[in-house]
Amino acid sequence: MMEERYYKFSQYLRRQFGIRVHKISVNAGFSCPNKDGKISKDGCIYCDNRSFNIDERWSQRSIETQIKEGINLAKSRFKAKKFIIYFQPHTNTYGPLDLLKERYDIVRRFEDVVGISIGTRPDCIDENVLELINSYTEDYDVWIEYGLQSIHNKTLKLINRGHLYEDFLKAVLLTRKYPRIKICAHVIIGLLYETEEMILETAKVVGNLKIDGVKIHPLHIIKGTKLEEMFLQGLCRALTLSEYIDLAIRFLEYLWPGTIIQRISADCPAELLVAPLWILEKNRVLEGIEKKLVAEDRYQGSRYTSWGHL
Repeated sequence: MMEERYYKFSQYLRRQFGIRVHKISVNAGFSCPNKDGKISKDGCIYCDNRSFNIDERWSQRSIETQIKEGINLAKSRFKAKKFIIYFQPHTNTYGPLDLLKERYDIVRRFEDVVGISIGTRPDCIDENVLELINSYTEDYDVWIEYGLQSIHNKTLKLINRGHLYEDFLKAVLLTRKYPRIKICAHVIIGLLYETEEMILETAKVVGNLKIDGVKIHPLHIIKGTKLEEMFLQGLCRALTLSEYIDLAIRFLEYLWPGTIIQRISADCPAELLVAPLWILEKNRVLEGIEKKLVAEDRYQGSRYTSWGHL
């Protein structure tokens, strides 16, 4: 068996459960304060929730139906035995506490569900919500996924995230009061005007925080977004595959070795993707990263250094 060069989510799941576990994305019908006017009506410049690859007709069905059909599909296509339900599109802690509980509780109707993952913004969390989420840790492997994207506030402003790095740090420290809740941070490589040094500064900070999990995404341009307008005007560019592979590997090297890499690529329906088109060749991306890691004898965490608490 080939030695793993980075800590893959599949490896974690095998260790945790000993059987094939598949993550099922569901649309729970939440909104986002960066789109409904509370923060902004424009949203992040790169965001279109259709790119999350959840069939729009499917996401209009009840949460229970989405889970049921997702389980059936994963059983037949991936031979999965157990499942993690991922509340993915929009901001899944943005709502009254009783509504959050009502929607999260639907997972309890499925005996084959072993985990819950909740995607949200770091500025949409508080102790009451974390108390609720923590109540599921008695029965499930529970993750909260915070969209960080970059530690650089000027970048966050440019992409119209509507929050600061300090909001992410506050959310992480607050969540750590509940040690059974695992934290996953989302980051994007290739954001506008970020240098390699800036990208690696994000890696170093995330590494120093010893985040439980990370999703690393290459920036990609989606039709109908503000980012597409900027791209067509020549105001930004997409990374080449070789550039992304090199940056992703360097990013991995500065992460804490115990951080689980939940994702190191991106998915986008072909009809929505403007650039880069190599996003559509996921296996090519993953194989390219693997080959370079092996050829150059590089590993996740090889440059990791803890330099005190933030």
